[in-house]
Amino acid sequence: MSIQQPNKNEMSEEVLIYEKVGKTAVITLNRPKYKNALDDSLRAAMPAAIRAARQDPSVASVVLTGAGGSFCSGAQLSISGDGIEKPFAVRELLLDAHRWFAELADLEKPVISAVDGFAVGAGFSLALGADFVVASDRAKFAASFARVGFVPDLSLLHVLPRLVGLARAKEIAFSARDIPADEALQMGLVQAVVPATRLLDTALAFARRFDEAPTHVLGLAKNILNRSFETDRYGLAQWEAALQGILAGSNYHAEALQRFLSRSTPAYGGAHRFEASGL
Repeated sequence: MSIQQPNKNEMSEEVLIYEKVGKTAVITLNRPKYKNALDDSLRAAMPAAIRAARQDPSVASVVLTGAGGSFCSGAQLSISGDGIEKPFAVRELLLDAHRWFAELADLEKPVISAVDGFAVGAGFSLALGADFVVASDRAKFAASFARVGFVPDLSLLHVLPRLVGLARAKEIAFSARDIPADEALQMGLVQAVVPATRLLDTALAFARRFDEAPTHVLGLAKNILNRSFETDRYGLAQWEAALQGILAGSNYHAEALQRFLSRSTPAYGGAHRFEASGL
């Protein structure tokens, strides 16, 4: 964690790059000298990038990645609270980070993290803020917080046990050990492991599966799924009924239903099973 002014040597550099590749927005953390550690400048740039992806109707998916052979080495650890007592400065820093992290996690479009090199500490949390993770064969994940006397943050305590189960989440957090890409795949933390030279192409291929999907439908399903562990069956049934009623009146549903009944080419035939080894 850090509270500091952006490095003067980086003031003129783009610490975050936003670009579109087809229907995919690619967000690249661009502080390779620092293994893309989250500092004030990068944290300040994230909300605008997420907002741009959300507001652009031509964006069907998002790929989040890092430059220079690393995804994100966590939060930069120098702390200077500018006159604010350290405990309150750290608290405000985390609460501010959670605001844009929540926007990323709840973005109603598929988000894929493309992880090369280190994804440790808050970088691990950031990677898991996506819906899917594609890793290079040299990627390393770690909930390294205990090494510096912190508990996991940036929602890792929420996300990790939901992905791997409570006991394994405790082992990952308590040990603070490195998890290589092949083990991360076995755990279900990542969906594919590929050579580093193919990482971005693989992530973009994953994202292209959703190019013709009804983005608003996937987004609504994601919104509910993200809350499914905290919502009882009755609550979920109410959400389902309300959303099906809304979607039943949409132009997309009308066209898709007409195509189905006439046995025409479907508007969205579904995404094929993703086989990274076949790319």
